[in-house]
Amino acid sequence: MTATAVRIPVTEEAPRNPASHRLRLSLAPAGSAPSRIDGAWWPYSRDLAAELPALVDELDLTWDRITHITVNPTYWPVIPHKVQGNGHVVRVGWFKEEQDPHQLMLLSYRAGRWDLLVIPPETPPATAAWLMTVAADPLRTTTGSQLMAEAAQRTAEEAQDTPEAVWDSEGGHAARSESAPPRDAAKKAA
Repeated sequence: MTATAVRIPVTEEAPRNPASHRLRLSLAPAGSAPSRIDGAWWPYSRDLAAELPALVDELDLTWDRITHITVNPTYWPVIPHKVQGNGHVVRVGWFKEEQDPHQLMLLSYRAGRWDLLVIPPETPPATAAWLMTVAADPLRTTTGSQLMAEAAQRTAEEAQDTPEAVWDSEGGHAARSESAPPRDAAKKAA
């Protein structure tokens, strides 16, 4: 792997014109040892025909000429057979059982293979930023599905740490409703 690129504008909303999309991509540092995931890509939609050309354009410059891309069809409603990228045609295929549903595999005749975590378009920006950072860490040995499960667990834990959740866990709503009369009953008594 000989790539280094980090483009993480995670707070921006999807532009209305697909041609004006800024590529949301993070890659492992150049020269790092091969790992299960070589970075992350956060597309704006589940339309591969619209999303893949920009990815191919960037990775052709960064890694080398991309010749094939494969996906798992679980999260992609339509998979084109070919896409145009950087002045050449790239074949697109799919593997249901053999490929992680949260990963994209890219092949180059001259430079080899790379696997990217695909962050779902609807992912909240904070979660996507975390995923893009950890997916580009060359020391991680997790798969795309494992990273997505870890992100879901982190989100659930963060939701439990909100002030309202802490207040409830310390007897907030429940303690109030057991010891005090309802507000309507207090008003009627007065």
